[in-house]
Amino acid sequence: MNTATILENPLQIKTRADFETLFKTHYSLLCSYANGFLKDVDASEEVVQEVMFRIWTGRESLIIETSMQSYLFRAVRNGCMNVIKHQGIRDNYRAFREKERIEFQRSQEDEMIVTELEQKIREAIDKLPSERRKVFILSRYDGLTYGQIAEKLDISVKTVENQMGKALKSLRVELSDYLPWLVVFFIDLL
Repeated sequence: MNTATILENPLQIKTRADFETLFKTHYSLLCSYANGFLKDVDASEEVVQEVMFRIWTGRESLIIETSMQSYLFRAVRNGCMNVIKHQGIRDNYRAFREKERIEFQRSQEDEMIVTELEQKIREAIDKLPSERRKVFILSRYDGLTYGQIAEKLDISVKTVENQMGKALKSLRVELSDYLPWLVVFFIDLL
C-alpha cells in the first residue's frame, strides 16, 4: 500500500507492510514533534513508539475520524502531555521527599543539640553552691514560687530572689557559648 492511500484511508492498515510504511513515513517527524514538548530524545521516541504500538495492536478496531496524520500528531501530543504530567508528579514527590529528609536530618541535629545542651545545663547547675542549686531547681524544675521556696527552705523571699539572681547570672556565664541555643530551646529556663 502506498503512502497516499494510508493518509486517505487510515482503516486500511491491515498488514505488517501497511504498518511499516506508516511507521517509516511518520516516525522521524513525530519524534521531532514530541521532542519539541519533552526536550528529551529518548522519551520522545518512547512516546512515538507507544502510539505506533497502540495503532498496530488496535488496528482491527481503530476508528479514526480525522486524517491519519492529524490522529498521529494528536496522539503524540497527548502522550507527551501525559509524560510531562507524570514528570511533574515525580518532581513534586522528589521535592517532598527531599524536604522530609532535610526536616528529619534537622530534627535529629536539633535533638543532638538539645541533648548536649541539657547535659551542659545539668553540669552548670551541679557547679552551683548547694543552697543556690536547691533554690534554682525548686523554681525552674519544680515550678514553685519564690514564696513557696522561702517557706520550704525556711529562708526569706528576698534570699530566694538573691539566690535565683546569682544562679541565673552564674548559669549565663557558664553557658555563654550556648546562649543562642538556650534562647531557642529553653526560653523559659533562663
